[in-house]
Amino acid sequence: MAVDRMMRRLRHRGPDGAGLIECGRAVLGQTRLAILDVAGGRQPLVDADGRHHVVGNGEIYNHSQLRDRFGGDFRFQTRSDTEVVLPAYQRMGWEGVRVLNGMFSYGLTDGRDLCVARDPLGIKPLYYGERPDRLLLFASEMQALAGEVAEVAEFPPGHCYLPEQGFVRYYQLPARAGVIIDQEEAMAMVRVELTAAVRSHLMSDVPVGAFLSGGLDSSLLAMLARRELPELHTFAVGLEGSSDLAAAAIVARAIGSRHHECELTPAMMADALETVVVALESYDAALVRSALPTWFVSRLAATTRTAAGERIKVVLTGEGADELFAGYEYLRNYTGHALEDELNRLLGSLHNLNLQRVDRMTMAHALEARVPFLDLGLVERIMRIHPVLKQSGAFGQAKGLLRAAFSSDLPPEIIQRQKLEFAQGASVSDCIGDIVSRRVSDRDWARARAAGLPVRSAEELYYFNLLSRHLGTPLQPGTIGRWQGPVL
Repeated sequence: MAVDRMMRRLRHRGPDGAGLIECGRAVLGQTRLAILDVAGGRQPLVDADGRHHVVGNGEIYNHSQLRDRFGGDFRFQTRSDTEVVLPAYQRMGWEGVRVLNGMFSYGLTDGRDLCVARDPLGIKPLYYGERPDRLLLFASEMQALAGEVAEVAEFPPGHCYLPEQGFVRYYQLPARAGVIIDQEEAMAMVRVELTAAVRSHLMSDVPVGAFLSGGLDSSLLAMLARRELPELHTFAVGLEGSSDLAAAAIVARAIGSRHHECELTPAMMADALETVVVALESYDAALVRSALPTWFVSRLAATTRTAAGERIKVVLTGEGADELFAGYEYLRNYTGHALEDELNRLLGSLHNLNLQRVDRMTMAHALEARVPFLDLGLVERIMRIHPVLKQSGAFGQAKGLLRAAFSSDLPPEIIQRQKLEFAQGASVSDCIGDIVSRRVSDRDWARARAAGLPVRSAEELYYFNLLSRHLGTPLQPGTIGRWQGPVL
C-alpha cells in the first residue's frame, strides 16, 4: 500500500509510534513524535461515534480553550491537541480550521468527505501529488511522495483542500495594517505579546529546550522561556573562535540555563553537506548553507538528556523575527507602505525557505521546532504597528523596536549585538567551493544553463543534481523556495 511506503520514508519524523486506518475511500496514516498525552494520544484519532478520523502534524496551542468551547457537546477521549480538530469540523465544517491557533497540517475524513488543511503561515510542511489512477496523496515531506506520483507540489499555506471545491483559502495576512504610531504603546504591546506567545509555545509533556545563537531573537526566547520553566537546556554551535559561541555563553550565564555547545569545523560541515541537502529537500544555495549549522545544533539537542534521563523533543527557535520586525539591513531602503508590503512578502515566503529549513533539520533528528515569533496572534498585532517605528532603530540597528522593548532584560552587549550570518565565514565558503569545483565542471555548468535548469550557480547545480537523484520525481514550479531579496 502506498501509505505504508510513505510512512516508512517518514519514520525519522515520528519514531515513537505509527498508526494507519482505512476509512471508506480514504486512508490516513501518521508516524508519531509523542509530545502531548504521550501514552494516550496515538493517531489516527476518532470521535466517540467512530465516524470522523483525523491525523495531524504540529501543535495547536489554543487546544485547552477549544476543549472548553466544544466540551459541552463533544466527548473528548484523549489530551491530544489534535483531537480538537474533530469537534471544530463537526460544528463548523471545513471553516473550523479558522479557530485553530498553531502550526499544523491535518487530514480528516468520515470515509466520504475529506478535509486537508495547512496552518496559515506554513510553519508545518505539506505536499501533494496525483497518481495515474487519479488518487491524491498528501505527505509532510517530498521524499514520501517520490515514486508514488507524477509530480510533487507544495500544499499552499492558509488553505484547505476539499474534493468538491479544490483548494480553498481560509487565511491571508492583513495588508497595510500599521496604525499604531506611539512608541511606548508599541513597546508595551511587543513585551506583552511575545511573553504570551513564548508561554503558549512551552505547552508540552516532554522537556523543552531552546536554540541559542547569542543573537537577539534566540536570546529573547531563551530568556522568556527560562522565566517560565524550572530548568531550560540551551544549545549553540559555531566555528572555532565564533562570536556566536561566546555570546550564547553570556546569555546562558545571565538567564541560568543548562547550556550545551559544539565547536564545528569546515571539514565536519563538508562531510554532512550531501546528507543535509537530501534532508532539506532544497537546492537554494543560501538555504543549504544556513541549514548546515541548524543540522548540527539539532543533533546536539536531540542527543542531550536531562538529569532525569529524558530526551529533549521540543526546541524554541527565532525564525520570523527578522520578517516581523524589519531585521534585514536592506530594508533600510524601504519606507512607509513599501516597507509594509515587503515585510508581508517576506512573511509569506517563509514557508518554503527558513521554515522549511528549521522543520527538516530538526525533524531529521525527531525534534520539534516551535517558532513563537510566528504565533498568529503576535504576528497580527505586531503588523498593526506603523512601519516607521520598526525602521527607526534604537541603538542605530535593525529591529530597534524589539531591542528597545527588552533593553533591560538581557546584557547590553547582547541587546546591541549585530549578528552575522553563520555561513558567511570564509572557511565554510572555501570548503563548499572546493567540493563544488570537484563535482561540477565548467562544461557541466554550461550545459545546465543551456538546458534552462532552475539553478543560479554551479553550487546550486551540485545540490540540484543531488536532490534530483534522491527524489527521482519532477517538482511543480514554485515548490522549491527561492530567496528573492539581496544576498545576505
